[in-house]
Amino acid sequence: MIDWDDVRYFLAVARSGSVLAAALVLGVNHSTVLRRIAQLEEHLGAQMFEKLPSGYHVTAAGEEVRELAEQMEASSHQLETRVLGRDQSVRGLLRVTLAPTLATHLLMPDFADFARLHPDIEMDIMSSGDLANLTNRDADVAIRVVYDRKTLPPNLHGLKGPDVFGGIYISRDLLPAWRTGAPDPNRWIVISAHGIPDWVRHVGIHTEGVPFRVTDAEAQIVAVRQGLGMTTLPCFVGDADPSLARVPGTDLHMYGTVWLLTQGETRKTKRVRLFTEFVSRKLAGHGSLLAGSGQLSPSNAG
Repeated sequence: MIDWDDVRYFLAVARSGSVLAAALVLGVNHSTVLRRIAQLEEHLGAQMFEKLPSGYHVTAAGEEVRELAEQMEASSHQLETRVLGRDQSVRGLLRVTLAPTLATHLLMPDFADFARLHPDIEMDIMSSGDLANLTNRDADVAIRVVYDRKTLPPNLHGLKGPDVFGGIYISRDLLPAWRTGAPDPNRWIVISAHGIPDWVRHVGIHTEGVPFRVTDAEAQIVAVRQGLGMTTLPCFVGDADPSLARVPGTDLHMYGTVWLLTQGETRKTKRVRLFTEFVSRKLAGHGSLLAGSGQLSPSNAG
């Protein structure tokens, strides 16, 4: 009989094309991965991979195994989530994935409140820009800002939250220079993976100089605080920062809508239901800040 663990190791290598990468995903050393693959090949009497300079490539026999292995994996996840759906305990692990900015600038105090209310729930907050695979149970809940609900997988259950708006911000210290038309504030601070958003090109701001590029949102925020130029930020970040101000004369732009996403039977567990209901209420309370209509300081009001 085939050992399911051997199949899991096979899928990890097939998907990553690397024994080392598979070992990292599985949390084992590479020799364990090689041993598991060898066991599977011996049991099936066929070679699963061809080792090339570019990595491990699945053979024709391996492709047949891969198709069946993925069916086995899907069945395993379905069985697991059905059992989890009957788990009404408020103990256990709760894994939540969301964008880093949402975690650090908006929801972490709410997560702390939830953790104090339910001390027996082990919380795993995964702040990442990538959408975790809820179907494969990489996470139990995903909190994402989504412009079009139709872009999300249809098997996800969504709880809709408030709309999120963003604006163009500069350091408050640069406001006098901006009002006199000095060129210095006109340099754009951008996250290198995204560049200047298309909507910014239509707001009529003349830019001078080359962009200042960073690789993440936290560096972007610090750069604009330092007076390096202007940047686009969600209102819940820019309006809450007393050192920043909206660029006068510019409009807000809708980023999308916050969605609390769960999948299948997992959403029926008590700890997931308690968390999504709690965060949904908190998000509703943050509605004005997310929309950019919260209480602003005089400098931010432009």
